[in-house]
Amino acid sequence: MTLSKRRLGSQGLEVGAIGLGCMGMSQSYGPADEIESIATLHRAIELGCDFFDTAENYGPFTNEALLGRAFRDRRDKVVIATKFGSRFEGDTIVGMDSRPENIVRVVDGCLRRLQTDHLDLLYQHRLDRSVPIEDVAGTVGDLVAQGKVRFFGLSEVGIDNIRRAHAVHPVSVLQSEYSLWERNLEPQIIPALREMEIGLVPFCPLGRGFLAGGVKRAEEYPQGDTRRIDPRYQGVNYDANVRAASIVFDMAQAKSVKPGQIALAWLLHKGDDIVPIPGTKRRTYLEENMAAVTIDLSDHDMQQLDDALVSGTVSGNRYADWIMATIDR
Repeated sequence: MTLSKRRLGSQGLEVGAIGLGCMGMSQSYGPADEIESIATLHRAIELGCDFFDTAENYGPFTNEALLGRAFRDRRDKVVIATKFGSRFEGDTIVGMDSRPENIVRVVDGCLRRLQTDHLDLLYQHRLDRSVPIEDVAGTVGDLVAQGKVRFFGLSEVGIDNIRRAHAVHPVSVLQSEYSLWERNLEPQIIPALREMEIGLVPFCPLGRGFLAGGVKRAEEYPQGDTRRIDPRYQGVNYDANVRAASIVFDMAQAKSVKPGQIALAWLLHKGDDIVPIPGTKRRTYLEENMAAVTIDLSDHDMQQLDDALVSGTVSGNRYADWIMATIDR
């Protein structure tokens, strides 16, 4: 199995067709296991995966440090993306902070934790409404000129702010939630990205695990697992969503593959400018995810999936209301 390269944006960033979201190695989906996480990161490289996604607030800070330890003797084999933009009190996120001086400070910390002299891709994690996006783009542009950063990205940002940032310094990538489960980018965002030649990196491409199968109701997950507070795992939403996702499970059974592989293959068939980053901390699931590149979906298959999970089919918001309020839509 090989991962073909995909080009993200017009500035020269090229990565394998599927990346690895690393957040869950430090938080969100049960206890951390550093030995298995590092083994998973090393196995990803063996499988041809070279694109790894982290952030200062994963942990916080501990996820970048984990990748630093894992990749210190493999830096030339990986493309590392990280993110700035959170304001902390101790280890607690209390708001946004994309002031230029904070971006510079955060980047120095990221470089130290990741044990590297440059960041391949630097995202603003969420829009800071108190700081003009032009100031953010200009600051990242300065860091690019200094050699500390190679490419600039935004996350969960709407069209107006993408255009304003792109006019100051080229945006190579938008990272946003996009999957069979979450189609909100299709009407306006994706056409605008293609107009501006900006790549798309979908996070949660498996619907926070729902599209991988074997899901449980929110209350059945342990304390600390974010699925306990996911509206789509709760009550009547859960029942409706199991029915909605049945098309994925049925198609997977018919093709003798995993449901998650169908969901990833659907994304890969949506365009060569799309690189999903399914998250896992276990080699078994990593290998399943990477094998999605071998699955061919016919036009009929794609239409069936599109129609069955058209926008509005899935029940419940993708986040709690207070998190939705941080998204620039």
